[in-house]
Amino acid sequence: MPQGSRSLSALSKSVWETAARLLPKRSHRVVAALVAVVVLGSTAGAVGSAVAPVAPRPEAPVAAQQADRAAQQGDADAGREAAEKAAADAKAGDEPAASLPASTPSAKVDGDQLPSYDGSPYSVVNDNVPAFSADDLNGPPETYAPLDGLDRCGVTLAVVSRDTIPTEKRGSIGMVKPSGWHTVRYDDLVEGKYLYNRCHLIGYQLTAENANQRNLITGTRYLNVKGMLPFEERVASYVKSTGNRVLYRATPVFVGSELVARGVQLEAWSVEDKGQGVSFNVFCHNVQPGIAIDYATGDSAREDAKPGQSSADAPAAAARSGQASAAGDHSGVQDSAQDYVLNTNTHKFHRPDCRHVDQIKPHNRRDVHDTRDSVIGQGYKPCKKCNP
Repeated sequence: MPQGSRSLSALSKSVWETAARLLPKRSHRVVAALVAVVVLGSTAGAVGSAVAPVAPRPEAPVAAQQADRAAQQGDADAGREAAEKAAADAKAGDEPAASLPASTPSAKVDGDQLPSYDGSPYSVVNDNVPAFSADDLNGPPETYAPLDGLDRCGVTLAVVSRDTIPTEKRGSIGMVKPSGWHTVRYDDLVEGKYLYNRCHLIGYQLTAENANQRNLITGTRYLNVKGMLPFEERVASYVKSTGNRVLYRATPVFVGSELVARGVQLEAWSVEDKGQGVSFNVFCHNVQPGIAIDYATGDSAREDAKPGQSSADAPAAAARSGQASAAGDHSGVQDSAQDYVLNTNTHKFHRPDCRHVDQIKPHNRRDVHDTRDSVIGQGYKPCKKCNP
């Protein structure tokens, strides 16, 4: 056999074995086409005869077209490299859709069939198995549903990766007023004192979305810290440590035309390891132990309150000593240290998320971690808007 023919045979065998190793069996027909164009190109390079161009199939991937062009030019090495890339691309495209957990009727929570609150911050849904589709994975990296006619948030979805993790601290979100929002405090019942937080559906630590009103709901401190935060931290830690992606969906669940969500369904699935690293499907309850919430309006009252008492009466109920500070009615419970922002020009102090904080000039701003009584003792008056 001529030397050129032996080289051609060896090359063909090498390309076939490489591609066959990388591709699933159903893709061998693509391999055959790639081998053919490489063989033709090698023949043209070895013999020096003119070979008619082989047009790539319309559905061939870009890498396959590159292999075809390389073969036509007689570049066997480039053709082999392009064939390997085409094989890898095809294999990567086959895996995710097949590995995603399929949707079932029990995988979703709706307002008609809410999991019962039994004292745990969350309830497991569908045996903790989420439901995602290929469209969820292959669509935009982040989607936030438009607000509905009642200004309520909808489904949020993200493919969390190292690229979406924030690189700077979260900014102010105090200017956002989600549906059902009330600024009300129960000093002796709520850690942090304030009943409601502006809860990110997809945590800031996952996608760096700050004051996006499509991603913020009225949620209790209990929902935010005890319910959602542990799952957000789990996903963030996994992504940072492995570099893998996580499909993540947060769905606020409303009943009828209520303005405050009954809870948030969280689903997550780690892509590259097919859910081995992260996989969960839970419903986090938007409740606060010791407090009754009117989800239709956002009003609230202590569970031991007298009939007719609402959130408007809460500060007075909490101030059992009957003493009021310079800011108005506050609990007689001893203050604990909190984060405050002081305006050294106006001598007012604010909560960090107060909308007026952004208006303070840098040289007049002072951030402190101190007790409320101590700040007032220094001559500062509380902001009447955020009522720190």
